[in-house]
Amino acid sequence: MKTTEHLDALLTIMQSLRDPETGCPWDKKQTFVSVVPHTIEEVYELADAIEMQDFSDLKGELGDLLFQVVFYAQIAKEQGLFEFSDILETLNEKLVRRHPHVFAKTAFSDDQAIHANWEKEKQKERLKKSTEMNQQESVLDNIPLALPSLNRAYKIQKRCANVGFDWAELEPVVAKIHEEIDEVLVEVKRTDLTDEQKQKRIEDELGDLLFANVNLVRHLKADPETVLRQANKKFEKRFRLVEQAVLKQGKQMQDCTLGELDAIWDEVKKR
Repeated sequence: MKTTEHLDALLTIMQSLRDPETGCPWDKKQTFVSVVPHTIEEVYELADAIEMQDFSDLKGELGDLLFQVVFYAQIAKEQGLFEFSDILETLNEKLVRRHPHVFAKTAFSDDQAIHANWEKEKQKERLKKSTEMNQQESVLDNIPLALPSLNRAYKIQKRCANVGFDWAELEPVVAKIHEEIDEVLVEVKRTDLTDEQKQKRIEDELGDLLFANVNLVRHLKADPETVLRQANKKFEKRFRLVEQAVLKQGKQMQDCTLGELDAIWDEVKKR
């Protein structure tokens, strides 16, 4: 079966699932808003398959994600907003417009020039959207609120850096982290506030500290979500080995002192 035939079949299946008379009870009652959590979950499952290099599962996860797009398209069609073909048309136009070096044979000197043109096109899109909504344009427009906080902080910082609001050297970036740590400790040591007030101020400073750390990650050409995911994976692997070592000694984790667990942890790191 050709790709277009598969796609037509998928659209027909989606329409059947939403049929008011004979459709699936669960699918029929879904809305744009109710589908969003499932979409986010599917994206994470796709990312897991890629990270685990489970390519046999990847095909299925990509299909699940495509189904989410088709789901939204069907809901939009029912409301007279747009159809699946409109999504494809919009996407094709955007990709061609953002890649003039491929489709219009425009010459760029290097990757940096290509990226600059990409950002220029995105800025035009933000300006157009702001004009349509009668709002003041900002470089921070269209950064999704639903993004994981680390990713959103990273995108905010990148947007600001693109217009020159950024340190050119690494030293002030690191100094800012030390400054934020000191400010956290100041709030921790305060005795003139209620517990609720103190906790609120601590959390406010912790947010600044996390934001500053994301900035360091960005300056070192890394992605914060990726490096933290790798750190989680590394910690989990080491901790499981610690658990195994404790069991081999005939003990339970809670039976060991912190000193004993630290010693086992150090041995695991050496390995």
